[in-house]
Amino acid sequence: MTLHSTRRHLLGALGLGGVALGAAACGSSDPFAEGDGSGGEGGASDGGSDGGGAASLAVGSQAYYSNEILAELFAQVLEAEGHTVDRQFQIGQREVYMPELEAGKLDVMPEYLGNLLQHYDSEAESASPEEIHSALGEALPDGLRVLSFAEATDQDSYTTTADFASTHSLKTIGDLAGVDEKLKVAANSEFEVRPYGPEGVKSVYGVDLSVVPVEDSGGPLTVKALTDGDVQLADIYTADPAIVENDLVVLEDPESLILPQNVVPVVSEKVDEAAATAIDGVLAQLSADDLVELNRQSVVDQTSSAEIAKGWLTEKGLV
Repeated sequence: MTLHSTRRHLLGALGLGGVALGAAACGSSDPFAEGDGSGGEGGASDGGSDGGGAASLAVGSQAYYSNEILAELFAQVLEAEGHTVDRQFQIGQREVYMPELEAGKLDVMPEYLGNLLQHYDSEAESASPEEIHSALGEALPDGLRVLSFAEATDQDSYTTTADFASTHSLKTIGDLAGVDEKLKVAANSEFEVRPYGPEGVKSVYGVDLSVVPVEDSGGPLTVKALTDGDVQLADIYTADPAIVENDLVVLEDPESLILPQNVVPVVSEKVDEAAATAIDGVLAQLSADDLVELNRQSVVDQTSSAEIAKGWLTEKGLV
């Protein structure tokens, strides 16, 4: 269990032939460089006090459009509570931003239960969201904690086309063991070492496959690789509207190889009770359907994360 660049900026077609965008989504500048506060679409503060006594908080996001929307939701409710927010969006993957959280350079980061736990405990076993949340209380290093988790979840998945699933009578990940061809999965390169990557799926389901690196976190390039037939499988997050739009099939995971990945914020000690309460208000109302719709507005409507967050927060009476 132990997840990404905005998809609307990746819609330019690239052939698969060794697609490897690297960390392009992170940009050429260091989001943690002194004086750099231009990480997100919603703007950024100078990192100072707002004059009202509320702490200045650095809110980060992965290089993944859906995670940026979540970060923007948290940023805007914090601003509504009087906090100055320094947006550090599109940072990269967990291996990049978790050290920054641990070093105190970030204060709020949208995360996902199972993936976060496995980042610190790669041997963590299948468990309920509540059990994973409790385990994180012990697994996280000093100075970090998780707040409440949302109903909304955004699972990594083994997803295929309807045609491939029908041809090979696929319903579960384990059914792939009966496919008589070399299987390839399009995914970010770090999928190779995730517990649910090639080694995990071989151990749990007896399936052999290789990773084709496509560095857009299940975005349009990953979907294109799948629908064009360059790969048979793709790691596409389950809250992605592309699954329905392309009639894709998410293979069932009866052995819970991929742990529950409910949205959960990890925060620093600078996040006080008032700030935590504001963020928890978002989590209490964020349903699975809500997250799919927020993602749809980004991918289909091409709406900025700041606008998407403002609309949802206003609708829910949170700002």
